[in-house]
Amino acid sequence: MEEYIQVFTTVGKKEDAEKIARALVEKRLAGCVQIIGPIVSTYWWKNNIETAEEWLCFIKSKKNLYNELEKAIKEIHPYETPEIIAVPIISGSKDYLEWLGNELKKK
Repeated sequence: MEEYIQVFTTVGKKEDAEKIARALVEKRLAGCVQIIGPIVSTYWWKNNIETAEEWLCFIKSKKNLYNELEKAIKEIHPYETPEIIAVPIISGSKDYLEWLGNELKKK
């Protein structure tokens, strides 16, 4: 069985989220990217607590595409140190996962 993942990244502008989403789907590194926002993030950055409005991308992919997907995000992402986190999809609708697998790059 394929190992599917959901990858998260945040950006400061909706346009940047849309640019990442389109690039990943066009390259078939993601079957679907959902953009949620704006959200508010609070975090440490360079010894200060920062608060920023951001847009969150939920990226659906396969584990064996992760390295290529991470590289593609970093090429586009405007942040110095972008959040790029992957979590396994441990279960899901058979029909949805079949669709997802068919839309992703074969590796």
